Amino acid sequence: MKILVCISHVPDTTSKIDFVDDREFDTSGISFVINPYDEFGLTKSVFIKENNGANITVLCVGDSSCESSLRKALAIGADEAVRIDHIPKDSLNIAKLIYDYIKDKEYDLIITGRESIDYNSGVVPGLISKMLNIPFVNACIGLDIKDNVVHLKREIDGGIEVLESNFPILIAGQKGLVEEKDLKIPSMRGIMMARKKTLSVVKPENDLQSSLKLNKYEKPIVKASCKMVDSNNIEELVELLHREAKVI
Repeated sequence: MKILVCISHVPDTTSKIDFVDDREFDTSGISFVINPYDEFGLTKSVFIKENNGANITVLCVGDSSCESSLRKALAIGADEAVRIDHIPKDSLNIAKLIYDYIKDKEYDLIITGRESIDYNSGVVPGLISKMLNIPFVNACIGLDIKDNVVHLKREIDGGIEVLESNFPILIAGQKGLVEEKDLKIPSMRGIMMARKKTLSVVKPENDLQSSLKLNKYEKPIVKASCKMVDSNNIEELVELLHREAKVI
């Protein structure tokens, strides 16, 4: 079985976000990690490899800075890594670049995250599946393979949908595909072995022009401070709601 896992190289969720002149993300002092949604998919692919046998390729669209995430993926259990040399800012272009690379590779299973936590567009997996003309399951929280049939679960409004599919298929995973406690952590042996595994750099076949134009970034409005009132002081609470909050 050939598995492709697409990952994004994103800022750590604990990082303090800032911008340069409201036009450029300030990366100074920022730690980058594998996109959390992608990490669930990567761990699931390693479990499949351990139980069913598989070759795992991990792919990232980005500059040389994302190679640390690719090396971590190799240490976790991927067999080879590919970096498409392109700054990822346009979802359609990212999907086109991935499609151009994989269209002749005949992967059985393609795993992505539901979305990346930097731009949160959530459209790249669907675009890739459309270009490949293969089934796509979003928000996937369960994946088992029995007798060459893929058994899947995904979250829907008010419940869980159960599906079956043949290969090839693309899924966009999230928490539940594996649990957080089961996420793979690179071992020292894995880190040493990762140094010997292949990390290829691919130049885009075409010079893609983005249809998006960035005007500026804006931070969320800072929330007002919270005023605490003793639970026994009803008169003060009523006064504040009337005079300051103006809701009564």
